[in-house]
Amino acid sequence: MKKTALILTAGVLAVGLAACGSSNSNGGNESANNSSATNTGGTSGGDSGKKVTITFQNIYPDATSPANKMMKELVAQYEKENPNIKIELDSLNTDQQKLKLKTQAASKEVPDITIVNPAAQMKPFVDAGLLAPLNDMLDQNGLKDTFQKGLLDYYSFNNNVYALPDGNNIEVVYYNKDLFAQAGITDVPKTFDEMLEDVKALKAKGITPIAIGEKDTWTGSFLFMNILLRTNGGPGFLQDVLDGKKDFNDPAFTEATDAFQELVQAGAFPEGATSIDANAGGNIFKTGKAAMFIIGSWETGNIDASSVAGKVGAFSFPTVNGKGDVNQFMLAPGSGFAVSANSKHLQETKDFLNFFMTNYPKKQFELKNAVGSGQIIEGDFKAAGYSDLAINILDMFKQVTGGDLAFDNTMKPAVAQAHLSSIQNLFVQKVESKQAAKEHQDAFAANK
Repeated sequence: MKKTALILTAGVLAVGLAACGSSNSNGGNESANNSSATNTGGTSGGDSGKKVTITFQNIYPDATSPANKMMKELVAQYEKENPNIKIELDSLNTDQQKLKLKTQAASKEVPDITIVNPAAQMKPFVDAGLLAPLNDMLDQNGLKDTFQKGLLDYYSFNNNVYALPDGNNIEVVYYNKDLFAQAGITDVPKTFDEMLEDVKALKAKGITPIAIGEKDTWTGSFLFMNILLRTNGGPGFLQDVLDGKKDFNDPAFTEATDAFQELVQAGAFPEGATSIDANAGGNIFKTGKAAMFIIGSWETGNIDASSVAGKVGAFSFPTVNGKGDVNQFMLAPGSGFAVSANSKHLQETKDFLNFFMTNYPKKQFELKNAVGSGQIIEGDFKAAGYSDLAINILDMFKQVTGGDLAFDNTMKPAVAQAHLSSIQNLFVQKVESKQAAKEHQDAFAANK
């Protein structure tokens, strides 16, 4: 890997992201792709010396994860350099944070810094005037130029940037090489039928085939959408629905539903998956109790910090019934850090976020957690001790030719909620694919 490895990676993924587009992002700032994001500078926490507490809501609750360590180290550094500033952490898992923010938004009590997801998910908060534009802060310390070209568009409306992404990822299939070997599996599956056979072979050996925590409903949706990306023959199904070219009764959708249910019926997932949250689901894989984990590339650093480090490889989701391109991925522009428009300490909050994001990529690189960064990082990953898994994932980024955004980043919240509930229900009972399609179409028609 050469020093410019992640810059090259960023360029390819940005092309893939541009190919899928976003119907909810109305312009925004594009970023240069030739700058290093190793600036350790930051802005002052304010000249007044007054005591200020900034509430920092985040989705890094796992104290053993590199992301949690990164956050706490940067917070400690900032508080040391700015003794009048106290950063109060509110660390929640993804679904807990979404629910809490929804309640806070209803009473217009959004924390100083919170987490929003790109495009359609964050638009209601922007429309309600709850988030502060960050253009001025992005112009400080060259922060804007650290982001991959075009990435900030997913967090922009009417030429204002309202959140700063923590990553830019693709969905991959992680697999435990030892558990594959125990089940007599000698190669990764290239087709969905082969994946089903592997699931059955693993199940016969008493090994959980695929780890998941479907209490947090986005996890099943993310996997399902990868199947739909294949049965549709490529990206754009949801955009076609939005444009009136297709509806959810389309054969691509019912075929994807049937394929997903084949996994469920084959016993691919842990028992009681809908009562397991995302962190616990991931830990099933990271403690060596499941053979596969279908999730975003952001998990690479966590896996390398777990007990299965060195035993894990990764591959792209296989074709389904002969359809799809394995170099097209579910694309995951990261969760974004947003600032409350009603913050009592707006300038101090922006100053801290500028410091945090300016130093974020360097700290992530140091902690070997930079795979899937949304910011440009210059560094020799191999010399820095990054694992073979991490290098493998970086190589996969180079192969991206396009893809889709998650369902809830594309559709209106009410439609997305109907979708999440419908997919979660497939873990509990078998449903006619036409019925699942009707549930989706009815929700879409009711919320146009």
